[in-house]
Amino acid sequence: MTAKRIISVFFRYLVRVITLLFAVSVIAFILVSLSPVDPVQQYVLSVGSVSPEQRAELEDYWGVNDPPVERFGNWFRAIIHGDFGTSLLYRRPVIDVIREKFVNTLALMGCTWIFSGLIGFGLGCVMGANKNKLADRILKKICLLLCSVPTFWLGLLLLLIFSVWLGWFPIGFSTPIGVLNSEVTIWQQLHHLVLPALALSLMSFANVALHTRQKLIDVLESDYVLFAKARGESRREIMRRHGFRNIIMPAITLQFASFAELFGGSVLAENVFSYPGLGSAVSAAGLNSDVPLLLGITLFSALFVFTGNMIANLLYGAIDPQIKESYANE
Repeated sequence: MTAKRIISVFFRYLVRVITLLFAVSVIAFILVSLSPVDPVQQYVLSVGSVSPEQRAELEDYWGVNDPPVERFGNWFRAIIHGDFGTSLLYRRPVIDVIREKFVNTLALMGCTWIFSGLIGFGLGCVMGANKNKLADRILKKICLLLCSVPTFWLGLLLLLIFSVWLGWFPIGFSTPIGVLNSEVTIWQQLHHLVLPALALSLMSFANVALHTRQKLIDVLESDYVLFAKARGESRREIMRRHGFRNIIMPAITLQFASFAELFGGSVLAENVFSYPGLGSAVSAAGLNSDVPLLLGITLFSALFVFTGNMIANLLYGAIDPQIKESYANE
């Protein structure tokens, strides 16, 4: 790829992400303005009694009585300069809260994303290669069952079995209670990460497995696979040369498209397991009327999902030469 082409692709994605973030910021600000959320009242409840004069000063400071367009302009200009405001709940800059919580969420979602992709792709291949056999029927029913089970219910079930009854894993949090962060080992962090990641993985791999199964069945029933069988190619060669090559693209599509689904599922999983990530932070921000933190996480989640889709598009060109050629002709 030439330097001119790289600059063109970079500029195109830059325009897209700027447009996306602006649209999300407008919609999020409108929704928050129309909601019954009152940050001034929440601040008053958190600090105790406040005189009418002090409340009026707070309203002037936050611009509560300003026109909506003016409030949005002031907020958006501050964001452009890197100032997302101060969280009313954590009493810290919003960007610092997001940075701290995102580390835990990234560990949770990263483990879930890898496990769900590998397990889903592997099970999908097994089901597709054994269509209508016993293994296919059993695995298909399990996947359909998991697709219909709510994340929070599955999380509570895992918590009840493995934490309360068996005592194999901690009930919640990302580190042991009463231990300094500097003293927490990587094994203790992984020990706390297993159940939340397992709950999200079980909810995510089913879709990948079912889609991979159907795509592999379509490939194995195609004319060119029938011709390959007529030429004497073995089942293993057909799977390697025709099967995997044709089902890897849909699998990648589903994996990177699942960024939004994983982020939404992490909100429920982190609340069930009391895991201190962005999911629990956005829930706390909504319940406690922390508007700056709520808007900041909304913009960050939109950027996160856009990044996943962008990586998927770039990988398409690297895997499929036809898609790479179509990108070059745009």
